[in-house]
Amino acid sequence: MNDISEFEARITAALERIGRAVAVAEERAEATTGGIASEAMELELGRLTEALEVEKAANTQLEERVRAIHDRQEHHVAALEEEVETLRRQLMDHDREMQKLRLVNTQLRENNAGLRAANAQGLGDAALIDAGMRTELEALKVAREADVTEMDAILTELRAVMARVANGAAPTDVPAPSDLSNEEV
Repeated sequence: MNDISEFEARITAALERIGRAVAVAEERAEATTGGIASEAMELELGRLTEALEVEKAANTQLEERVRAIHDRQEHHVAALEEEVETLRRQLMDHDREMQKLRLVNTQLRENNAGLRAANAQGLGDAALIDAGMRTELEALKVAREADVTEMDAILTELRAVMARVANGAAPTDVPAPSDLSNEEV
């Protein structure tokens, strides 16, 4: 019988240990799913979840703003690059015309010099010399008008650039006219 009593004592002790373990487990379960501590934790978790959602929404808004600013900037840069290219083409065309005008003026001066030399030898026609001089004078007036037109175009563009800079827009990276070779201009 000793053996049976010993087994009973062991079984009773084991049942008590199991009972205590179950009680501890129930207390832990209550602490995590209920009770004052778990309610505070649930409130804190809810507050943190809400704050996380607010931050996610703010982050999404900021990303959208950055995208919009980036798109606007790309559009603005593309427009400025197109404007610069147009102005470069205009400048090249104007320079080409100015070179032609200078060539014509040089030829007129040479013709007039030849006419004056012929007149000095008594071979020249006064009306021909007069017409040549009038042509040269007209060519000089045209050259001056072309210069004034060119300066007006330059001043107009400089005013536009200065207005953009004054309004806070960054000037584009355009090479200075001294950086351009005659072939580019």
